[in-house]
Amino acid sequence: MIRELKTFICVARRGTFAAAGQEVGLTQSAVSAQIKNLEESLGVQLFDRSARAATLNSAGQRAIPLAEEILQLFSRMGAPDTGNDFHGALRIGAIGTVQTGILPQVLVALKAKAPFIEASLIPGVSLNLLSLVDSGDLDLAIIINPPFALPKDLRAEVIAHEQFVLITPTNVRGSDPIQLLRDHPFIRYDRNSFGGRRVTQFLREQRLHVRQTLELDELDAIVKMVRSGLGVALVPLAGLWLENVSDVRVVPLGDLTFVREIVLVTRYQQRHVPLLNLFRTCVVDAMARHSALGREARASS
Repeated sequence: MIRELKTFICVARRGTFAAAGQEVGLTQSAVSAQIKNLEESLGVQLFDRSARAATLNSAGQRAIPLAEEILQLFSRMGAPDTGNDFHGALRIGAIGTVQTGILPQVLVALKAKAPFIEASLIPGVSLNLLSLVDSGDLDLAIIINPPFALPKDLRAEVIAHEQFVLITPTNVRGSDPIQLLRDHPFIRYDRNSFGGRRVTQFLREQRLHVRQTLELDELDAIVKMVRSGLGVALVPLAGLWLENVSDVRVVPLGDLTFVREIVLVTRYQQRHVPLLNLFRTCVVDAMARHSALGREARASS
């Protein structure tokens, strides 16, 4: 019956028997047979047969949360008792600031809790990593939340909100971020990246016409350019540069502050996998510690 419950949830989420069949690897008739078997076992119909799509009726709507609870309990039955029971590979995707930020702490914690797991890291930009999770080439990825809806097969959990600040060379004076952006050359966070789009949106909202001198996607490289005196930049409080903020000025944006969301992306059907839940716990713990660095950077400004 576990198989039928998984198919039932998939049909409810995808909206048709055909779409659900594509996800679980069954024909439409096989999906229909499983749903019929489940309905006969329960003694109720779960879908409105008058609709062209697979629309849940009142009984089906009541059954969905119960089915999810049953599957969660079932997955816990096979959960390892100790870290020594975790075996296999874990393919992790991560953007640059995650690699130089929280990921070392995450992997140390994961190694302590599951010493026999073989973790492999695939670096990349958010869009590419998202595609690799979607194709099944990655088990999970930590990326910037995309500015569009994810495919229904994927789920994204927000694990951090990273505030943007203005950074300047140490010899630049003034505390008004808008005036500083007007007066100094601007090093731009690549406008094609998810994070760079937030900067573009901010400049448009403030009707700012900056004197752009460089454009690049690597945040730690942007900070290095600012240190060298090439201009000012809008960057999130994230990455390796937070470990040494004394060689740039950090100017808070105050009421104009905007953020980028960092999300952990996995495939929806893997949301109860014990190893992925263990990794998530390590990520949340590391992100809490890393956020303290951001608070210290703001306090030192």
